[in-house]
Amino acid sequence: MSDKDLMDQEEIFSKVLRAGRRTYFFDVRSTKAEDYYLTITESKKFTHDDGSFHYKKHKIYLYKEDFESFREIMEEMMDYIITEKGQEVISERHQKDFKKDEPSPNGEASSTDNFTDLDFDDI
Repeated sequence: MSDKDLMDQEEIFSKVLRAGRRTYFFDVRSTKAEDYYLTITESKKFTHDDGSFHYKKHKIYLYKEDFESFREIMEEMMDYIITEKGQEVISERHQKDFKKDEPSPNGEASSTDNFTDLDFDDI
């Protein structure tokens, strides 16, 4: 059996989730004993200064005997995050925007404090 035939036999069902620089691959695969397991692969794109790029991949293998415990813990963790922090997503980009409004460590006003309040009648 060729490598391609072996690969076709192992990959049963797949889904892809694209999320910004990250892509998640969910693949149902077959063991040699013809049972199924799940692989979850995170692939993250990194760009170099010269414009070239590479991907870093991390993979989890999840077997049927662990499904129920994994699902329970995953749901508990996601519920905890939503309960504690809500649905709103606060990214690093947003964090930088928040920091503009805070005073600097030396007590100086932030750049947004230097704006003058204008009314359109003033123009």
